[in-house]
Amino acid sequence: ALLYGGKSGEHEVSIQTAFSVIKVLDMTRYEPIPVYISPDGDWRQGEPLTAPPETIEQLRFTGQTTSHRPYGQEEKRNRPTIFPSADSAGSWLDADVVFPLLHGPNGEDGTVQGLLELAGLPYVGSGVAASAVGMDKALMKSVFAAHGLPQAAYRVYTRKQWEQAPETVADEIIGQLGLPCFVKPANLGSSVGISKAKTKEELYAAMDLAARFDRKIIVEEFVDGREIEVAVLGNDDPIASVPGEIVPSKEFYDYEAKYLDGQSTLVIPAKLPEATAEKIRQMALQAFKAVDAAGLSRVDFFLTRDTGEILVNEINTLPGFTQYSMYPLLWQHSGVSYPELIDRLIRLALERHEEKQRSQIIPDKF
Repeated sequence: ALLYGGKSGEHEVSIQTAFSVIKVLDMTRYEPIPVYISPDGDWRQGEPLTAPPETIEQLRFTGQTTSHRPYGQEEKRNRPTIFPSADSAGSWLDADVVFPLLHGPNGEDGTVQGLLELAGLPYVGSGVAASAVGMDKALMKSVFAAHGLPQAAYRVYTRKQWEQAPETVADEIIGQLGLPCFVKPANLGSSVGISKAKTKEELYAAMDLAARFDRKIIVEEFVDGREIEVAVLGNDDPIASVPGEIVPSKEFYDYEAKYLDGQSTLVIPAKLPEATAEKIRQMALQAFKAVDAAGLSRVDFFLTRDTGEILVNEINTLPGFTQYSMYPLLWQHSGVSYPELIDRLIRLALERHEEKQRSQIIPDKF
């Protein structure tokens, strides 16, 4: 089953990803079941596909009857029913493996992964804990620090802190991190809600913007560096791709630069000394293991222009996965095609599920 859409600011990106994956799936080996999650959290299961849809709009199931709603439906209360009544209509999702193609909160943050764990379904990608840490940049940075991975200087604030004492917070940021700096929501991906603040006025606007998307806000010092990314594939013994470099069309690689303007340049492999490239690859594997990731992840780095220092920026446990996204392209340049990458991820999901089944849940003696 392909799980896409989602109650997230990255809803449209997720649909693009599903459309891209379905187009290359070998229909003689797989019977993909599309499961679309609408922006309001409504789950809609389509019929198994025998051929790719002609248009991306067909993946939204607009106007079709919902055949699968794991939460039931009680629209009058404006929230889902977690425990539907015994006589409510519905059906179980009959799938051998689930491929979550979701991005952002309510998708790659451990919530859907927890649901799939409860359902006993094998699924592609990291588990609950790694997904949650990978989504929450504040927790992620704490884990990286505990494992000795170098990072840019940063501060974490809550929305309430900002709203109650904006002048104090702004002065603290300028005093400790300086300007320019980057302001981010802690729990959103694809650079949504991220701003570069060069002045105090811009810092206020950036904090207000980030606070719209999350209750936790991260502020990072500005790093004058190249943006290097590495794809990681595997479970307990992961492998790393060749590093790639993003040359953004704007001052930083924001949502528009990633998905809309088409002007950013991806350089694969990145032009790096072999020793530097290998060190970055090893650090990517270290970051992957630090959060206990599984299946796939993309690890992003800064390579400072003045000293050549390597700084870990973040790990993305469900990276962009269209055919033209960085993660599949890195593997393509490392000798793994897009269809083969999908095959490997499905196998890794099944292997990880089998490994989890080996763990004893109930002790022999209480």
